[in-house]
Amino acid sequence: MNLNTLKIVVWLCGLLLLPSVALSDKLNDQRQAFLQAEKYLAEKNETGFLALGESLTDYPLFPYLKYQWLKNHTDQTDQVLAFLSTYKNTRYAPSLRSKWLDYLAENERWNDFVKHYEVTEDSADDCQFLWAQYQTGKQQQALGEAKRLWILGNSIEKKCQPLFSALENSALLTSDLIWQRFESALRDNNPAVAQSTAFLLKKTDRKSTELWLQLHQKPELIDEGRFWLEKTAQTGRLFAHAVARLANSDLDRAIMVWDAKRPNFAIAAESVQRVERKLGLALLAKKDKRSYSHLDKVLLPDEEDRAAKVRAALLEQNWSHVNSALSGLTSAERQEPKWQYWQARALREIGKKQEANAAYAALAKDRSYYGFLAADTANVPYQIIDLPVKSGKDELEQLSEQPDFKACWEFKWLSKALEARRQWQFAIKKLSKEKLLTAAKLAQQWQWDQIAITTLVKADYWDDMALRFPVLYLNEVQSSAEKHSLDAALLFGLMRQESMMDKNAVSSVGAKGLMQLMPKTAMTIAQSLHEPWQSDNDLFKPELNINYGGYYFRDLLNRFGGHVALASAAYNAGPNRAKKWLPITTAVPADIWIETIPFKETRKYVSTVLSYAIIYQHRLKKGSLKLKNLLRDVTP
Repeated sequence: MNLNTLKIVVWLCGLLLLPSVALSDKLNDQRQAFLQAEKYLAEKNETGFLALGESLTDYPLFPYLKYQWLKNHTDQTDQVLAFLSTYKNTRYAPSLRSKWLDYLAENERWNDFVKHYEVTEDSADDCQFLWAQYQTGKQQQALGEAKRLWILGNSIEKKCQPLFSALENSALLTSDLIWQRFESALRDNNPAVAQSTAFLLKKTDRKSTELWLQLHQKPELIDEGRFWLEKTAQTGRLFAHAVARLANSDLDRAIMVWDAKRPNFAIAAESVQRVERKLGLALLAKKDKRSYSHLDKVLLPDEEDRAAKVRAALLEQNWSHVNSALSGLTSAERQEPKWQYWQARALREIGKKQEANAAYAALAKDRSYYGFLAADTANVPYQIIDLPVKSGKDELEQLSEQPDFKACWEFKWLSKALEARRQWQFAIKKLSKEKLLTAAKLAQQWQWDQIAITTLVKADYWDDMALRFPVLYLNEVQSSAEKHSLDAALLFGLMRQESMMDKNAVSSVGAKGLMQLMPKTAMTIAQSLHEPWQSDNDLFKPELNINYGGYYFRDLLNRFGGHVALASAAYNAGPNRAKKWLPITTAVPADIWIETIPFKETRKYVSTVLSYAIIYQHRLKKGSLKLKNLLRDVTP
């Protein structure tokens, strides 16, 4: 779209809030110069780049352009320092500092390194800083800190090699420290690191490490007596480690060996807990009702363990166990709608109907999957609270004029989608929740619906229904729904969860478009519909993508007996996995089946799609969908 066309669109629609200088001739010239400067960079025409770059110092993307040159010229210390001072608040400063520090380390400028180092989340950078300290006279302090990194058991990165070599040749390296690194490496399934670490032990101790490595690689040898002839300080830990490894390949045998032979070993409580947790979670992943008995033995459970214990009790449909597991949640966790629902359900199942009804009635006010389930149980209407964000024109203009957002707009204008998104995420990191709401409205006015939704999430604001659930591609959705005998609200729910309404969305595995279809699946659908298939890029066309998505979901519904929850699980995880999760002997209530789906992502996906469908029927001003009608029992 050229400049004149955009002027007409903005004048007619009044939808885009642009920076005040966005339509000026100067800015248009700067954009052209920027593109030419990028071309010079790509061609390694430094003379042309430097000459043109000086004319862009007041252009919003000048820091980006300058960074692109400086990252390859880190020997220009004065210019690097000037950039880090002038543009310290840009997203390029940390990256340039990291590259410059690498340059300083390579050239052994350790005093400069220590002076300009800033704490990061990168342990390799920590290694370089500690080595710089070592080189500048703080050997003991550096090696003391190095122990923390060394015992993690990770592969030694190049940046850490000098520091770790110094530690390994120092008096600080003890047998206990070596064993910690050895075991950490094996717990992370890194036998190569464990093997190299073992050589640091005395020869008399290496026999034990050989046993560890053998059982790590072949835990099925756990019954062979030769592994347990000698009892050392590590024998109990070795047995526990071998059981945990065996659980990956032969869970039933691991449980049998653990129960039968555990009394023969002195095993620290920490190791016992680790194995019980491993067994309990592995059983739960297989929908095996023995899961609860193992998770119940985890005495210091974290949040994941506590939630898993509730699901294990639900798998049993043992409501006494459900109550017990729920009582083990923290007070904050018990306030979550999910656990409030299951508390109400448990109360009803054990005969406390009055308390259950009160709990359902309270939860029914919540706009969520669990709130909607509670509303159906209490036989009351769904509560769809809608409180739009209120941001005035002046607030939006002020935000759009900030340098970070001006840069974001320029990336968007120049069709640099990835850089635009990165810039936006950087820009909103600095904002208060109140300003985040304004930013969400700004993204909406820039017709950037996915970014508007994610920004609203960061603001922890959930009540603007138009912003969170935009009704886009209505004609295409209605057409697909009619063709494939689906409810339009359900299609909207799927699309909102799959892509957040971004027609250009691409997943990490290659799913494309609004309904996130895999190209191979789309090609099969095209053949079924006797339609030509041009290329994978056809999936970025909303009409085709929504039509094929509707076709695929209808096919899944037909395969799974019209059960929406099962079809939704299959849409996310694949039909073969969904089949494996079906009950074997007796029917299971749908709410329990959904809550005990082994994959966290799919579990959340199904409940979210269902709740979004209810919300979209409200947005479409319809009211035919009821969760209770979609969630009949799941049969074998």
